[in-house]
Amino acid sequence: MNRIKADKQDFKLSLTKKADTVNRAIEDYLAEQQDIEPQIKKAISYVLNAPGKRIRAAMVLWCCQLCDGNINNDAVNTAIAVEMIHTYSLVHDDLPAMDDDDLRRGQQSCHKAFGESTAILTGDALLTMAFELLASRISDDSIAIRLIKTLSQAAGPAGMIAGQMADIAGQQTQGSLDELRYIHKNKTAKMFAAAAALGAICGKATENKIESLYKYGLNIGLGFQVADDILDISATSRQLGKTAGKDSKQGKTTYPSVIGMQQSKKTASQLADRAIEELKDFDSNADLLRHLALELVKRTN
Repeated sequence: MNRIKADKQDFKLSLTKKADTVNRAIEDYLAEQQDIEPQIKKAISYVLNAPGKRIRAAMVLWCCQLCDGNINNDAVNTAIAVEMIHTYSLVHDDLPAMDDDDLRRGQQSCHKAFGESTAILTGDALLTMAFELLASRISDDSIAIRLIKTLSQAAGPAGMIAGQMADIAGQQTQGSLDELRYIHKNKTAKMFAAAAALGAICGKATENKIESLYKYGLNIGLGFQVADDILDISATSRQLGKTAGKDSKQGKTTYPSVIGMQQSKKTASQLADRAIEELKDFDSNADLLRHLALELVKRTN
């Protein structure tokens, strides 16, 4: 692999700019929605505007820019949709019937702030709104259809929901490494892979580039979740913006519980290297994505 030319500061600045772009787009989109029931709109705004890093949404923008040379409106709208899906998953994940967490993104979970029934409906609303947005705001119908298919496959019963189901079923059991990989791939990695592919689709990339970026995102997501398992043990609730130590208390299978902390760190690093390898056919314009692979496995929150 060629030496990465962009430095860490370039990466951080670009991520901040991408997050700002998504935040403004979300605010504008919500301001236009006049027909949403007021309490649900208040809850939607509360969870969507919470201080998240917008990594998945930023990946959409970066991959579009890499393939098309700029960030087009399709990519911005798709980034909003990805953030809606991700946020819906967090709202439902925090519910008492799921992970039962009182803290998310440094503030009260939706069900603690608004009640369980409102939180359930807020998640439902975000999931539905994401696909409504893609169906109505993408410049070309054929692109919209592909975006909807890609995102629904990643978030649906053969993707994120399958991973969540396996995660719940595996509580209080000592799962195998294969079972853990299945959970991580479906619950987390497929959404990262979709985000990268969605950006490439918006950028009208070749099929080979879409496939390479999908595989890049898959490895990114796997590494991100290994790092998340590590942070659940090593970081504080304040650092994480959610309750630390939840995995061990709930008896979840994690990488440290299966292969130990040192091997988990090695695995995260290997996955970052694999992600970077998938970018071998891209020039230095992909350096920010290469930095992302490295930064996600070294993160502290």
